[in-house]
Amino acid sequence: MNDDLKAWYQSRTVWGALIAILASLANAAGVEVTAGVEGELADLIVAAAGTIGGMLVLYGRISARRRVG
Repeated sequence: MNDDLKAWYQSRTVWGALIAILASLANAAGVEVTAGVEGELADLIVAAAGTIGGMLVLYGRISARRRVG
């Protein structure tokens, strides 16, 4: 298994790009979003994605019909 591989939703760069796009749309709508806020949002989303992913894995294991042997 390649340890350098990660899911797209775990990438701070991907989330940073998406947030930058949304921030520019927000600025066009008259809402000011600073670079500091963009960075904080990216960190928060990456952490939340990891947490949600772990919760989904745990739920999948608990609700599975077959036992782990």
